[in-house]
Amino acid sequence: MASSTVNRWIRPEVYPLFAAVGVAVGICAFQLVRNICTNPEVRLTKENRAQGVLDNFSEGQKYAEHGLRKFVRNRAPEIMPSINDYFTNPKS
Repeated sequence: MASSTVNRWIRPEVYPLFAAVGVAVGICAFQLVRNICTNPEVRLTKENRAQGVLDNFSEGQKYAEHGLRKFVRNRAPEIMPSINDYFTNPKS
């Protein structure tokens, strides 16, 4: 039984599925670690939880304005700008 399961799932046709699921799990793990380690609203220690509600706007702003958001802020929301330009502005 175990060999038939292995033969069914460990095939070259299934590698893209494994890759896609692996990328999705990696993104989820990254976001989980990022939220646990750097989110100002998440407090793991008992001393930090005892402080109650904090007005730490600068820390929240620092968390929200991460590097990727700063990188894409002034860019056009396009995946392939050259192809979009080719089809929207055809040379007559």
